Amino acid sequence: MSAPWFLQRMAGLDFESSDKHPQTARIVTCALILVGGGQAPSTRTWLLSPGIPMEAEAISVHGITDEYAAEHGIPAEQGVGEIAQALMEVVTAGVPLVGHNLGGYDLNLLNAECARHLGDTLEGIVRQPLTRVIDTMVLDKHAAPYRKRVSETQGAYQMRTTAEAYGLGWDEDQAHGAEYDALMSARAAYRMGAIAFTPRADRPAWVQSLRNRRGPYERFDDLAVTDVEELHRRQVVWAREQGESYQVYLRARGEHAQADGVSTQWPLEQAEDVPAAEGAGA
Repeated sequence: MSAPWFLQRMAGLDFESSDKHPQTARIVTCALILVGGGQAPSTRTWLLSPGIPMEAEAISVHGITDEYAAEHGIPAEQGVGEIAQALMEVVTAGVPLVGHNLGGYDLNLLNAECARHLGDTLEGIVRQPLTRVIDTMVLDKHAAPYRKRVSETQGAYQMRTTAEAYGLGWDEDQAHGAEYDALMSARAAYRMGAIAFTPRADRPAWVQSLRNRRGPYERFDDLAVTDVEELHRRQVVWAREQGESYQVYLRARGEHAQADGVSTQWPLEQAEDVPAAEGAGA
């Protein structure tokens, strides 16, 4: 029998980008960190020149200016190609991808960039469907629901909140860098898995006090699967339920346009049309 999913090799993945909309944003930095599985960590990072002005809000988050990216970053087409190739190697090796909001943002960002610069979808480039994705935001929302916002500026399930909830330290100076966030998501996934495979009576007190009991067990039990592909299939359902719940909440507030924009697809939104690669002839 193989080891539980949280003890297996994982590939932490994170991007910093030019804006918050995955279909229009451009990649600025990327980190891909292989950890766990009894092997030494392996880290790859990229800095890209996105080729378009970045939004001020994005710059305030990751701290990389247009001028710095243009001077030090590699061309976007080259960078996207290298990242896609690295992911193909990871996916082909059967190593699961892990990240925070990975299916809600990062993979869709890369998917759009692959179509934009390489003329194919991400799954087309890696030559197989993505079926081994671990999204710590989806897992956290399912296993520990009803968490309240920490403050007006810190949401209930953003990376910092999740890290702190699972007893991980947080360095705000390093936060919002792709390498730090990729590593923290992998560490958070490990903590979630460890709790899931711990007998209920021995789980942390904060877990035992959660308002998520269904019959004789807690929602963390749903994470106690050995097969990463089974965990992936469950996240497809949980992400859809979470998206539908948020849509209901927004519509109840009269925010119908925003509700219509909430995706219930995970880990990739299925677009009807793939945009042509930049520079391609008509």
